[in-house]
Amino acid sequence: MRKLKIYASFVLVVIFFIFLFFIPQKHNLEDIKYVKIARQNIKVLLALTEEEQAQGLSGRQGLSSNEGMLFVFAEPGRYHFWMKDMNFPIDIIWLAPSDIGGDGEDLKVIYIKKNARPELYPATYGPDVNTKYVLEVISGFSEKYNLKEGDRVEFKY
Repeated sequence: MRKLKIYASFVLVVIFFIFLFFIPQKHNLEDIKYVKIARQNIKVLLALTEEEQAQGLSGRQGLSSNEGMLFVFAEPGRYHFWMKDMNFPIDIIWLAPSDIGGDGEDLKVIYIKKNARPELYPATYGPDVNTKYVLEVISGFSEKYNLKEGDRVEFKY
């Protein structure tokens, strides 16, 4: 009888650790390192606060082909972007939860503004639907990788 209790306890402990291992982990958005989009891993700078979002990429001289800025807004909304104080053109990509995933875990492209150029300021760009995430990448990225609305996007931590 004692052997059976020890064996049962061991099995329960093993099941507990297996359960912990396979439970999907909720990540903090502050921990995002990359955005996987069009089979490319883009190393992202995060714009989490209103100040960071207002600054964006303004004043920078450029981005490399595998860099971007990810704007993470506190609440879903209709966020429009302009090119104030920008020194280079960019592609702006709006993201929303996909049909198969939860918020922040499995996303899809809902709108793309290709080649947003600084000289067109004060023009603004954005979709007429709510979103919570916007990714800015080097101009030409969307064209080079044939990115389109509905494409899947993942955050990498």
